[in-house]
Amino acid sequence: MTIIVTGAAGFIGSNIVKALNERGQTDIIAVDNMKKADKFKNLVDYEIADYMDKEDFIELFLDGAFDGEVEAILHQGACSDTMETDGRYMMENNYRYTLDLFDYCQAEEIPFLYASSAAVYGGGRVFKESREHEGPLNVYGYSKFLFDQIVRRRWEGRTSQVVGFRYFNVYGPRENHKGRMASVAFHHFNQYRETGKVKLFEGCDGYANGEQRRDFVSVEDVVKVNLYFLDNPDQSGIFNLGSGNAQSFNDVAVASVNACREAEGKPALTLAQLVEQGILEYIDFPEALKGKYQSFTQADISALRGAGYDAPFYDVGQGVSRYVQWLLNKA
Repeated sequence: MTIIVTGAAGFIGSNIVKALNERGQTDIIAVDNMKKADKFKNLVDYEIADYMDKEDFIELFLDGAFDGEVEAILHQGACSDTMETDGRYMMENNYRYTLDLFDYCQAEEIPFLYASSAAVYGGGRVFKESREHEGPLNVYGYSKFLFDQIVRRRWEGRTSQVVGFRYFNVYGPRENHKGRMASVAFHHFNQYRETGKVKLFEGCDGYANGEQRRDFVSVEDVVKVNLYFLDNPDQSGIFNLGSGNAQSFNDVAVASVNACREAEGKPALTLAQLVEQGILEYIDFPEALKGKYQSFTQADISALRGAGYDAPFYDVGQGVSRYVQWLLNKA
């Protein structure tokens, strides 16, 4: 039986395919849009049965070309640019495409695991999977929010497993192609290697410089959660997927720099020392992000734990160190 992974050349999708390979699964159809050709690099070191463009795939899929052959769909494909202003494109790509897949999976009783986002919570302070806490600040968040509402409305009539993952701030290997949308850990690594410094936004929303806090989650943990639900088709729901622990951007900067310094044979530095030595600099907060920025996120993962996922998550110190080592090996 075939597993279909959309967004398979992207960040999370490629990590999922790699993990499936490590379990001996190679009957995988990788679906993506190669408009950004550099994404091909994420396909080079894993084994798949076929690659299909997202538009070619959806046409064949809805026409029944894969009837009876699909074990599950892990739908990771989406436009994740929170600054995208083409709302029509965002809704077609993120909402309508996902709905078409969902409808077909329900008709054919195929497990459907899909990427939602913590962006559905907008500027709220409570991050629990409940409608009263949701209020996206941009069209990307709205595209994810709207599909989650469809799933909720159809919940009682579902015919097979449906799992939505509200990803928080994911970082880790295979995000190079994302450019400015890559994680802060990725940018810190490259800034430090190129200039010997890293830059963070000044404080906003009552937070001191670099003290805005996010739930940073390693893509390694994200993959483990996806595979847990793939292995447990009796579990369905919409789940926050974060570490459950908010940490500051300063924490990420310290972890990134010190992991690089360790590789250079240099001692670790404290936050105060990084600032004092000019290794960490704070820059003006962008006008374009004011009113559209989540200064605090922290996943309530009680529902995820209630579904039986009990493995620990990497904290920033652990996860970023592992990621920097991977980046150094690639460099």
